[in-house]
Formats: sequence, structure tokens, C-alpha cells
Amino acid sequence: MASSTDPEAVAKAPGAARTGGWVRSAPSPDPADGASVKASAPAPVPAPRADPPTPPDPPTGNPPEAGSAESAPTDPERDEPVPPRPAPDAPPPSGAPPFVLYKSGGQFGSAVSDLADWVHGLLIPVYGREISSTAPWCPRWYEHMEAIAQLYGLWMAWQDLTGSGSPMTGPAMWHRDYLTPVMNSLRDPSGVFAGCKPGQHRPKEPPPIDAPDAA
Repeated sequence: MASSTDPEAVAKAPGAARTGGWVRSAPSPDPADGASVKASAPAPVPAPRADPPTPPDPPTGNPPEAGSAESAPTDPERDEPVPPRPAPDAPPPSGAPPFVLYKSGGQFGSAVSDLADWVHGLLIPVYGREISSTAPWCPRWYEHMEAIAQLYGLWMAWQDLTGSGSPMTGPAMWHRDYLTPVMNSLRDPSGVFAGCKPGQHRPKEPPPIDAPDAA
């Protein structure tokens, strides 16, 4: 018969629990007190916890340049790089003259559109005097290159002399030095709008030029 202090007997005893480095036997119920003994179910074993996913290694080397074949998206149907969209008109270089006659293509069209907003929204409503035979005006002024050039210069002077940073005398200078000369030139009876009237546009032909004789 094993002694109560025998370690193996204590370890094999039902209800034994281990505490630290010692094995302690749980007390057995006394059958004399009439209480029924119920077998306890074993404690569930927790499922092993999965290790977190390993993040991918960071890319090495320099990233592909924009517009290159490596950076272009791939068409899933053909598994081929999709050609990049054409870039819009690049802004003019910082040293490029801002005057409209130095522009071309889409930049010229955008400049004339911005000019038309100013002409139709401010210049004509405020300074557009009545049309007469001695003061013509063409409703399609934007089809006269001379009118575009003169009105664009007038608009540039307006921005320079009437903005928040302009001098107090700027508006008066604009009226005297720019508005009156430009409008008088455009609306001269023999000027660029000669023969034009509401509902009728008369294109102007430049005078002929004889090429100089080759030396």
C-alpha cells in the first residue's frame, strides 16, 4: 500500500492538481453526507492560435516612371499594357510671353474663350456704345484676328491696373490710356469692323504682299 506522501500515488489520485512544483490532491467528497457525486466534464482545449500573416517584402529598386510600360495598366482581356492617354496641352514655360498671339492650338482656344468671358460679361455691357454707320461692331469679333489681339491687350491692362494690387489711379489710367484708344480703333468706320453689322459678318482679307526679289 502506497503512503499518502508517495509522489506517484498522489499524482495518480483522482482530482489531483499541480500547483507550482507540487502536486496537491483535491479532497474527495464524503459519501456519508448523502450528496451525489457528479463527474465533471474535462475542460475544453483551446484551439491553437494562428500566427499573423507575414507582410510582403518591400519592393526593391526605383519605382517605374510614369508613362513607362511597367507603370501602364494591363487590359485583363488581352493581357497587354493599355496605351496611356494623351497628355493635355502642357502649360507654357514660365518665360513664355503671355500675349495671345504667342499661343497656338488648345492654348490659343482657351485664351480666346477666357477673353470672350470678359468681353461679353464686362466690356460690352459697360462700354459697348450704340452701333451706327460711324461706329460699327461685329458680333463675331472673335473671327477677326486684329480684334482678338487688341481686346486681349486691353484685357491684360485691365487685370494689371484694376486688380487688388494696382495703384489707386490704375482704373483712370486704364480708361485714358487703353480703353479709349482700343475702342476707337476697333469701331472706326474704316477699321477692322467695317462692313460688319448685327446679323452680318464680313471677313477681311489682308492686303497682298510682294515677296522681295532674291539677291
